[in-house]
Amino acid sequence: MKQPREVFRMVVVMAPEATQEDIDAVVGRVHAAGGKAFVSRGVTRTIVGLVGDVGEFDALNLGRHSGVADVVRISDSHKLVSREHHPARSVVRVGGVPIGPGTLTVIAGPCAVETPEQTLAAAMMAKAAGASLLRGGAFKPRTSPYAYQGLGEEGLRILADVRAEAGMPIVTEVIDPSSVELVARYADMLQVGTRNMQNFALLQAVGSTGKPVLLKRGFGATIDEWLMAAEYIAQRGNLDIVLCERGIRTFETATRNTLDISAVPVVQRRSHLPVIVDPSHSGGRRELVVPLTRAALAVGADGVMIDVHPEPAAALCDGAQALVDADLDEIASIVTILSPLMGRTLTQPVPHGGLNPVG
Repeated sequence: MKQPREVFRMVVVMAPEATQEDIDAVVGRVHAAGGKAFVSRGVTRTIVGLVGDVGEFDALNLGRHSGVADVVRISDSHKLVSREHHPARSVVRVGGVPIGPGTLTVIAGPCAVETPEQTLAAAMMAKAAGASLLRGGAFKPRTSPYAYQGLGEEGLRILADVRAEAGMPIVTEVIDPSSVELVARYADMLQVGTRNMQNFALLQAVGSTGKPVLLKRGFGATIDEWLMAAEYIAQRGNLDIVLCERGIRTFETATRNTLDISAVPVVQRRSHLPVIVDPSHSGGRRELVVPLTRAALAVGADGVMIDVHPEPAAALCDGAQALVDADLDEIASIVTILSPLMGRTLTQPVPHGGLNPVG
């Protein structure tokens, strides 16, 4: 009796310059071979997922087809972000600033944008501490409906103005699919926060923008769930994803969250995506941020994201964990000393002309 043929999933990653004719030709050849093809279109590239007979697909030699950048034959459930088919770790560039192996990137700024003066002051503090990317929240998803929710588009405009003055690309959070297009007009990198890690409609929407995405781990999520969330973004044709470990909820109450420092090397072995750590939201207290930053860099994180505020006592959001000048001097010393010891180069802010205007 003839044995059943192997059924599997394969992914064809089209090159950015691939034409519609190239895509149609790949789909047509797969259908002619008895397989199924599912096309996902992103801004910068198209991905074709295949289901069918491995032998038939191998015989098609799709890797040599016009417009094809890569063919992935893989059984891993998070096939696009897995290292199984992409052994070399990826570098993601945000407004010209690299995040990934060989570099150490500091992202810093206020948890929430409050005023132009506060945001600019925080940006200059962050830059002096070695930050090359500016973080700031214009939209703030909060546990309490009475807490500060952010300035919305006004906050985005403030960030854009500060970006132009400080020369730092901006990273800001998007909280729902309906605001993705608005935030993408201003941001250099879109952040998906811990509460939205499994908001699948939002993941698909940010994946379709073509902008780099910072994906925070859910506070109750396993590493597998985190990587599957990243796969939702990648499946839309966007592989420019940076993963952020920000602590998980455990029985411990001495800290805001429990920093899962082991997640960094575990994920780096399983995925080619860069991994950074947020020591501010994990510790939740100013005195814990510096030692947790040391731990993150020592374990091999590709960067850190830190809260900064010129007047933490007056902050409208998370003032208890925001660093001030004395702490930032120590951060600057740590990243300067540890970068070469870890075989990394500390990234620098890009020249003003390298930044993309709002459009």
